[in-house]
Parts: sequence; structure tokens; C-alpha cells
Amino acid sequence: MARIVAGIGTSHTPAIGAAVDNGRTTEPYWTPLFAGYEPSKRWMAETAPDIAIVVYNDHVNAFDFKIIPTFGLGCAAEFPIADEGWGPRPVPPVVGYPELAAHMVQSLVLDEFDMTIVNEMPLDHGLTVPLTLLYGQPKAWPVRVIPLSVNVVQYPAPTGHRCYALGKAIKKAVESWHEDLKVVIFGTGGMSHQIQGPRAGLINTKFDTAFLDGLVDDPERLASIPPLKYLRDAGAEAIELVMWLIMRGALGPRARELRRFYHVPASSTAVGHIILEAVDGRARKPTTDAESRGAPSETKVKNARAAPAIRRK
Repeated sequence: MARIVAGIGTSHTPAIGAAVDNGRTTEPYWTPLFAGYEPSKRWMAETAPDIAIVVYNDHVNAFDFKIIPTFGLGCAAEFPIADEGWGPRPVPPVVGYPELAAHMVQSLVLDEFDMTIVNEMPLDHGLTVPLTLLYGQPKAWPVRVIPLSVNVVQYPAPTGHRCYALGKAIKKAVESWHEDLKVVIFGTGGMSHQIQGPRAGLINTKFDTAFLDGLVDDPERLASIPPLKYLRDAGAEAIELVMWLIMRGALGPRARELRRFYHVPASSTAVGHIILEAVDGRARKPTTDAESRGAPSETKVKNARAAPAIRRK
């Protein structure tokens, strides 16, 4: 059967993709961030999954405000890269797996989740930036991708509880597939940030750290966080974190932390990253450096101690 062996949580800030595309990754501003993902890139190369389910939100590229699915599952054989106003990112098209995607839709609908079947959609930075962070700049992505778009742009967004339950149903759907496939699932977006209004620039490091801890130790608590608390404590765009709960639900009751990275650049978005191994899965071991074993990086320790709970621009 297919198995979900690991979950990956990561921010999907568009400026990260622009830094890679324009050759700016070695600039002092960007060096700490990209260095933080290097062990994870090695882990991904060693794990070599066959399929990546990427939970992300579209930023009014595939869907405008005429139609906004709460959960849209990409069932195409290939997905083009969206033009977000300055041309598509120079990354390969994303190859899908329509047979498995169709199976997932059937299983999820029969489990009473109202999925929107999406046979055509361009993919924006919400999905391509996480792939770049974990795979670099290959000529072709070394994994088939099943995109799962979640509405966290137009009120109302799905609750954390609903997303966590969807993750559990995704685990069931994947494990009922007949092929022997190794699957990873991404939860993307966040962490704390607000990009408009009087609170633009808000970052809450305490909230973010507690959320990362909860993914490991107490996902049920995270699933109970009401949408308004994300807004009040971590900024309007922090609601994207409910997508990480889909990832966590898909891992099963127990998960082991393999790697964590947290960085607050001089911008309006806290960048968070975690890799969790499904305890009953069979992911390869992470690379042997201290950070891959879950030891805090210098950047993480520095920001955890020095970053204010709330920073206003």
C-alpha cells in the first residue's frame, strides 16, 4: 500500500522564491534563511518520496472571487506555473498523479468531505516556494505532486478541527491505494504575520514556538484553536497555519520531530519549518548533523531569545 512517511511544514513567502530566481541567496539578508533549509534538502534527497501532497492556498491566481473552493484537489496530469504579475517563476511545471488524486477524491467524498475536483489550475508561490526550499532548482521536479488548495483568503476559512480531520481522512485514502508508494505531505503558509492595516508587521514568536511544539506533542490542542485567536494573537494571515494541521492529521496519532528551523527576518513574516516522521511510517533517517537531529540552530536560538513577542512596523 502507499504510506505517508513524513510531514513537512514550511512558510511559503513569495520573496523567498524571488531571491532564488534572481540569484540573491548568498546575500547577508538571505543567508541565514537558506542555510536553515540545507539539512532538510539533504533529508529530502535521501528520503526520495514518490509523491508529495502539497497543502497550500491559492493567492487569487487559479481561483478568483467568482469561485472559491474550500478544499480543491488537483487531479490533472500536469500543472503550469502561474503568472502572478511579473511572469511565471522559472521553475519546471508540476507533474501530477491523476489516478491517485481521483482515488483520494472518491475516498474523501465518501468520508463526507466536500472536495472540489480541479482538473486545470496554475500553481503560484504557495506551492512552488515550498518545492524550491526542499528541492532547490532542478530541471524537473523529482516527485509527482498532488496539490490541495485550501481557502484561507476569503472569510470563512475552514477551522483547524476540520483541517485536522481532513488530514486523518487523507491518511486513510492514501493507505487504501494499491501501489507501494512513499508519500510526504506538506503543510504550508504562515507563520505569524499580517501584511496590511494598522498591525502590519506583527510577529508573535511565542505563538509560533508553541504551535511548532504542539505539532509534535499536542495536535488536538492546536486543532481546537478558534479562527479568531489566530487573527488576534498572530495576525490576519496566520490563519494559513490551519493547513499545517492537515499535514499533521495525515501522520497519525504519533509523530517524531526530525528537524525544526525558525527565523525572523527583517520583514513582516516569521519563517517556520518542521519535519515530522510518522512513527508508523518508514522514512529514512535525517542527515547526521546536529540540526537534522532536532537540535536548535543558532538562528533559531537567537530569534527565540531575542525576537519580541509582537513587533510592529
